[in-house]
Amino acid sequence: MDQPRTDDAIHIGPGEPGRLIVRFPYSREGVDRIKTVPSRRWHPVEKYWSIPDTETARAELESLFADGAFDRCPAPGTAQEHPPARADAETGPFSERVRGAVLARHYSPRTAETYAAWTHRFIAFHDGRSAADMGEAEIGRFLSSLACGERISASTQNQALNALLFLYRQVLGREVGSLDGVVRAKRPSRLPVVLAQDEVRNILGVMSGAPRIMATLLYGAGLRLMECCTLRVKDLDFSKNQLLIRAGKGDKDRYSMLPAAAKEPLLRHLDRVKGQHQEDLGKGLGRVALPDALDRKYPNAGREWGWQWVFPAATHYADRVTGERRRHHLHESVLQKAFKEARIKAGIAKPAGCHTLRHSFATHLLEDGYDIRTIQELLGHKDVSTTMIYTHVLNKGGRGVQSPADKLRI
Repeated sequence: MDQPRTDDAIHIGPGEPGRLIVRFPYSREGVDRIKTVPSRRWHPVEKYWSIPDTETARAELESLFADGAFDRCPAPGTAQEHPPARADAETGPFSERVRGAVLARHYSPRTAETYAAWTHRFIAFHDGRSAADMGEAEIGRFLSSLACGERISASTQNQALNALLFLYRQVLGREVGSLDGVVRAKRPSRLPVVLAQDEVRNILGVMSGAPRIMATLLYGAGLRLMECCTLRVKDLDFSKNQLLIRAGKGDKDRYSMLPAAAKEPLLRHLDRVKGQHQEDLGKGLGRVALPDALDRKYPNAGREWGWQWVFPAATHYADRVTGERRRHHLHESVLQKAFKEARIKAGIAKPAGCHTLRHSFATHLLEDGYDIRTIQELLGHKDVSTTMIYTHVLNKGGRGVQSPADKLRI
């Protein structure tokens, strides 16, 4: 029997102390499988999964991917492309301390994972030295290496800087001094990609199911991708044709309209979701995660219909703390993949993604003459200057300037 290509294999190697790194070619099925492994984590910066380095976790992983080939990386101390940090490295403890400190301040779990990943990467860059023994010079060298060696974007470098400032200020209790001499990635001035109304119509026309409803909400209500994925049933108000976005960017709540075009499809979708929820309850399941400490304050609220996700995942996962099997919201990659396929099928050449629908929402409202402060509130922007960028992508320009070429009779 022929062995699968190496690129198609499931790669396993040593990671943080007590954990294994798992990489495999992206597939919706593969993501759903690894999400069933208890205490698995997705590392958004390094782009890999990690699982506990235990016999139970390894056996479950091998059973889930029994139809694939495993490529086990060399153990620490042997030759490999990216040697791990020294055995005495403190990457694990510091990463966990950062993760705990972020969550204790009620930041989002994604921020916790990202900051912990940057902490791990920073310590590994300096060969496992303790973060407590390092300072401005080491931070500067690390940030400069990102800009020069890896040529990352300015926003990614700023994210790394924010993570390290959090590590030293909030975890180690030390103020970081001047970082003079750091090579900073240049922040480019870019205009957002905007789709014409006909282009939006063509893309939505070739989409179907839950992804089409979600894309309609992104465009029709100006939602961010994760704001749409994390909608709960109680946040929809069909009588007032509005929806409530809870804990959006900056942990702010806001209202937006519920598009009439999405109302009927959304009602039919919720009927199917409610039936699925009733089946879960009949099996002793049906619980979803609640924000903050609401699980303790209202022990039964996680099973109530109002708290269920509007767009639930197809499978269950095991909670890393309680071990209880729950249903998560639909992973954002499902919509991203469906939108990309629809854009290509519709023949749209623009490099548009899901967030482009939010840009298009704001631009088309400006074209229709709506007040920019109203659009600012609908988008949830803190400063109106952020919303002003959309005046530069209108057909007639931000000041309504007419091109002199349009006056010529050619």
